[in-house]
Amino acid sequence: RGDVGELCVKGDGVMVEYYNDAKATSETLKDGWLYTGDMAKTDKDGFIYLVDRKKDVIITGGENLYPVQIEDFLSSYSKIKDVAVIGLHDNRLGEIAAAIIEVKPGEYCTEQEINDFCLHLPRYKRPRRIIFAKVPRNPTGKIEKPLLRKIYGSESLIDDENKS
Repeated sequence: RGDVGELCVKGDGVMVEYYNDAKATSETLKDGWLYTGDMAKTDKDGFIYLVDRKKDVIITGGENLYPVQIEDFLSSYSKIKDVAVIGLHDNRLGEIAAAIIEVKPGEYCTEQEINDFCLHLPRYKRPRRIIFAKVPRNPTGKIEKPLLRKIYGSESLIDDENKS
């Protein structure tokens, strides 16, 4: 209890397979369990709390970062309209957290302001890269993280940070 792990479910209502997709089925269904792709934890009373999506977890220097926790923290900053946190490749740490920040209309915000605000976070949870840009969302309001990874995941964005 209290540790974060992948939420797996079993029961009569669990799907049987993905239509015409044996690979996805074998990755999702194992030994009668459905691996949801959701990271979760339980409290002392057995209640389950979703933490983040497994594919969104950032592993930096051996630590697991849950982007939604960093996003929730950054969203509390008065100048931020929207925020998304993604992992970017890093030669030393494996990945680093990058915050894509959309500033509220009429506001001005600097990288230093964000870094100063993030001093309230544990050091390993602080975004190493701040990008000011619009945060894309799909029609249901979900952040389009695959698109952000495609746009900002190029080596050229972080080459200077990897030189030591």
